[in-house]
Amino acid sequence: MRADRLIAIVLTLQARGRCTAAELARQLEMSERTIRRDLEALCTAGVPLYSERGRGGGWTLLGGHRIDLSGLTVGEAQALFTATGPGSATALGPGFAEGLAAARRKVLAALPEPLRAQVEAAGSALLVDPSPWGRSSSATLEAPAAEGPCLETLREAVLAGVQVVLSYEPPGRPAEDRRVHPHGLVCKRSVWYLVATTPAGLRTFRLSRVRSVAVTEEPVERPPGFDLAATWAEVGQLMSARAPAQLAVQVAVESDWLARLQAMVGAWWPVKQTGMAEDGRATVTIRFASISIAAAELVRLSDHAEVLTPEAVRAEMAAIGQRLILRYGEPPPRAIPPH
Repeated sequence: MRADRLIAIVLTLQARGRCTAAELARQLEMSERTIRRDLEALCTAGVPLYSERGRGGGWTLLGGHRIDLSGLTVGEAQALFTATGPGSATALGPGFAEGLAAARRKVLAALPEPLRAQVEAAGSALLVDPSPWGRSSSATLEAPAAEGPCLETLREAVLAGVQVVLSYEPPGRPAEDRRVHPHGLVCKRSVWYLVATTPAGLRTFRLSRVRSVAVTEEPVERPPGFDLAATWAEVGQLMSARAPAQLAVQVAVESDWLARLQAMVGAWWPVKQTGMAEDGRATVTIRFASISIAAAELVRLSDHAEVLTPEAVRAEMAAIGQRLILRYGEPPPRAIPPH
């Protein structure tokens, strides 16, 4: 399309400073005659171009003029740079990685200075990692777990560099408040994670377990030399070294909740659909490292999924329920003292 070609001409001049029509033609794989017509069209449209004849001449943007050719908002530019960041480039391979890096440099050069700074900040605080979790590479994902409004709030807090208070619900335990220093957000296999510093050190929080976020005005204290990509790589190594998933658990799940189960559990443990039960529920086999981990993961879905085997996992889930009743059930009636 001609519009794409015109944009490519101005981007090339911004990047190289000065080019002849012949050089532009070779760069863009067009005829020199076509390039000359496009240059004239740009001048007519008000783009500040001028040409110099003779040796060392060529076309130049007047006074080093730079134009915002992207038409991107801050959010759009941040989304673009997050999606094409180091994680995506690594997954696609060296050939694509070089192309993505070059494209990012060109788009970044076309952005105005204030927008460029915000986009660069997002690039160091937001990461996409499409690779599987260690032994969970056979797991499938059809839909991400619901993140609610917490993702946007945390994204703003990370970019603003302020502390937050999370209401976080660990597996098998009630939600509790945690004040943390957020350093970055990572999207891995459609599931978002927050990397943050706590009083106990650097920790990772799964956003689907965050119930609420309260943003403070206190600034974040970052560990010296913190790098989100390198830190996340260390997290991946730790997860790959976790106990092998040897415990096979048979589960019957409501059909419309199958994708949710795969999103919530499949990012960590291998999930395989095995068939359909007579009552219309889907049957799956999930491999966990232990009975306690299986019970803690599946108790969150107990309204929509039923553990069929082994009996030990069913018993552990019942025990979790009993502990919750003892802690949160209605208190016994007060005894009336005798007169």
